[in-house]
Amino acid sequence: MIIDCAVYRDGERVAEPEHRIDVASARAAAARGGGFVWIGLFEPSDDELQKIAAELDLHRLAVEDAANAHQRPKIERYGSDALFMVLKTLRYVDAHDDVETGEIAIFLSRDSIVTVRHGEGSQLDDVRHRAEEDLELLGNGPVAALYAIVDEVVDQYENVAADLETDVEEVERSVFSPDRSRDSERIYRLKRETLEVRRAVLPLREPLQRFLERDVGAMSEQAVPYFRDVADHLSRVSDAIDSIDTLLDNALSAHLARLSVQQNDDTRKISAWGALLVVPTVIAGVYGMNFQHMPELGWRFGYPAALLSMVVVSYALWRAFKRSGWL
Repeated sequence: MIIDCAVYRDGERVAEPEHRIDVASARAAAARGGGFVWIGLFEPSDDELQKIAAELDLHRLAVEDAANAHQRPKIERYGSDALFMVLKTLRYVDAHDDVETGEIAIFLSRDSIVTVRHGEGSQLDDVRHRAEEDLELLGNGPVAALYAIVDEVVDQYENVAADLETDVEEVERSVFSPDRSRDSERIYRLKRETLEVRRAVLPLREPLQRFLERDVGAMSEQAVPYFRDVADHLSRVSDAIDSIDTLLDNALSAHLARLSVQQNDDTRKISAWGALLVVPTVIAGVYGMNFQHMPELGWRFGYPAALLSMVVVSYALWRAFKRSGWL
């Protein structure tokens, strides 16, 4: 459905409420004043999207991609001034170590920009409001609105990367703590979410590079520094994700090594206690056979001597194992 439809002239939103759902009227109003129209859609039906596509002459293939979510981040050029861009949005849910993904499809032309959102984590209300407060920026036309959207999406990438780094630090402290924990499950979960972030971040580098090279049709020279700034932020996120992935690999290796050491310690303790139990068992077994001609069979102190030998030998073994660290 249409969330918002507004006309902008010289960076300022025109107060014409009837344009919220009347796309043709909004575009005509924008054309009269040399402005542009910004339309926001959220999970539209096929009929709604086809109607807007007909009003704005959107390319059929791009409309199909916008209707079907789960597209790869990309930018495509149709004609001399029409662009179609797909962005992945990310939102981190710390309670579950989960990265929620969404998708924004953007149609850009000289006099319009249309955003098609999929997923709850891709809201653009705040982006539009901040852009409307910067008249100088929004006065550059639809490409300024596109910059505001891409900048917000990449900023969210940075927030997600920062949250992942915090969780990785928690995992590292847990791995090297003396307490036993099930860190392997959390490490695997974080690696899976890191892969999800990587799928959103890495494919976006090529589209941004095309903006820097002005290989996207009509775009003013003044817009290049803005997209260069976004590209720098994206590179920073990409480096952070690589570091996080490496740290998780190291944490997993350390965790497995500690598990191996703990298992060896457990094996040594079991062996030591087994040895302590074997000695009295052997002595008791020998003196429990009840043969007629056994040594000391008729000795008055044989029974106390057997018990004492059990205690003495067991204590000696216990001291030896204690010194060696087996117990």
